[in-house]
Amino acid sequence: MSDFARQQSDFQRGILAGDDTVLAEILDGPSEKRETLYGVYRFAYGSRLVEAMRNDHALLHSYLGDEMFDEMGHAYVKAKPSSHPNLRWFSQGLPDFLRTTAPYSDHPVLSDLAALEKALNDAFDAADGPVVELTDMAGFAPEIWNDLTFSPHPTASRLDLVTNASAIWLALRKEEDPPDAITLKEPARLLAWRQDVTPMFRDLSTEEAMMWDEAAAGIPFGVLCSMLATYDDPDGAAARGAGYLHGWITSGLLSGVSVGG
Repeated sequence: MSDFARQQSDFQRGILAGDDTVLAEILDGPSEKRETLYGVYRFAYGSRLVEAMRNDHALLHSYLGDEMFDEMGHAYVKAKPSSHPNLRWFSQGLPDFLRTTAPYSDHPVLSDLAALEKALNDAFDAADGPVVELTDMAGFAPEIWNDLTFSPHPTASRLDLVTNASAIWLALRKEEDPPDAITLKEPARLLAWRQDVTPMFRDLSTEEAMMWDEAAAGIPFGVLCSMLATYDDPDGAAARGAGYLHGWITSGLLSGVSVGG
């Protein structure tokens, strides 16, 4: 490795990991010490990453305010140095960071808000895929419906929130005062996806969330209806299953349907 390449590597390591080895090769300036001069680069690097986080988590930023968001952002930068050339992916680990790192972990609404914004960002950037239409279902004879399996659209994802973060998100989106954060007795089960070009989400009942999760795992329709029978009226399980399926199709949530997987 040439001296120049080594110096570049040391400089980068100093910024990313806080290693001060490179300071030995930096001269003091006319009016500032080398530590101060190098610190400018470190701060500028961190600030650029925090700015990218603001773009990806605009409503979390709105909820926290400038000072608290920047403090949190720089803590994340320090804990999770960037390893990807595309800034879009830098904040992918933010929900887990907020969920597991004090003092942010004392406020689970922060992790939930970050998770919801991440899901919507991911839905926006996800690959396109075919969309199942109601007319496609007409091609399947009634006697084989029990064997039908379904493929989720590439933009669709499921998440569970332990707080009322979705209500807070909606209020912030409307530029209204958000409700106080509360921990829910039961997790809120959400489904996020992109419809046409718009990322969106909606709440699911416990029953529908179960059916979606099992359908996404390749469980055939007949078995799904048997599972639904354990949640509520067994006689209405098939009708409820058909109703959920109809809603998924009309929302563009499915990319494929086949017989027997």
